[in-house]
Amino acid sequence: MSEPRRRRVRYSGTHPRRYEEKYKELAADADPEFLAKVRARGMTPAGTHVPILLDELLSILSLRPGMRGVDATLGWGGHAEHVLAAIAPGGELLGLDVDPLELPRTLARLAARGHVEPALHARRTNYAALSSVLHELGWGDGIDFLYADLGLSSMQIDTPARGFSYKVDAPLDMRMNPARGRSAADYLATADPMDLARVLEENADEPRARTLAPLLARRRFATTHELARVIREALPERSADEDRTATIRRVFQAIRIEVNDEFAVLERLLQQLPAALRSGGRVAILSFHSGEDRRVKKALAAGARGGIYAEVGDEVIRPSGRERHANPRAAAAKLRWAARA
Repeated sequence: MSEPRRRRVRYSGTHPRRYEEKYKELAADADPEFLAKVRARGMTPAGTHVPILLDELLSILSLRPGMRGVDATLGWGGHAEHVLAAIAPGGELLGLDVDPLELPRTLARLAARGHVEPALHARRTNYAALSSVLHELGWGDGIDFLYADLGLSSMQIDTPARGFSYKVDAPLDMRMNPARGRSAADYLATADPMDLARVLEENADEPRARTLAPLLARRRFATTHELARVIREALPERSADEDRTATIRRVFQAIRIEVNDEFAVLERLLQQLPAALRSGGRVAILSFHSGEDRRVKKALAAGARGGIYAEVGDEVIRPSGRERHANPRAAAAKLRWAARA
């Protein structure tokens, strides 16, 4: 007996607006031509992620067949697909991702394209566990390359239930692994005003940190819109809409970084890199705001002075105007790299 035909999602108007209504985009590979049209409009299809600075990253890593390396932030697998092609035959890629919701979807998508063990290994963990995972795999003698695409993926930003975005009303969560740690709502409910001011300044360079912190700390916010409303109302009446939006974005960013301990995790990765890379091995890291970029730049420069890295990129690499137009989410990206001595 055949399965009953499933009706498509119904929505008001001529175009789907809510995330769950975008059935064509969420079907991933069902209609590549439709997805191409969405990307041509400078938009990221719902439930997907467009790899940033892809050609530049592949060039920096100098990939060859048989190489062994790590994708420290597997995400959608956009970079990984091209890396796997470049190191075949005989190459092996370890993909790390802490997100228990997105990782199975990515592995299923990559498996449908033939990317499975032994070419692709995957572990659900963040990159702070790099050394232990390498030893678990029997890769204690090192890797030829590592790359990381820091911050959030488009899938996490666009999925309303994750609570990362102020653009849709959703539970205020922001955890990359929703099963572990405190949600953003729990963090704010117990945050000390002075500590929250520090978090807003250090994690997002928020100029109004000391004004906003007392209004947000030790307060229970149920949803993203509730938090965004309080931030908006705290700003001077004469503030332009762009200024209000930028402030909300910075506050959300700062809280997300704190909830996921992102800077500490990044620093642990940078500390483990020298021992993980073989001689001549290369690292490339994409960051999206100044706090990440400062830490990457400082660690690579210190490694160069100490003779750990034989070569470090002279200048930060930014997306071209064409790429920024095609993918506006690439605008803030910065790529830094180094080669092991």
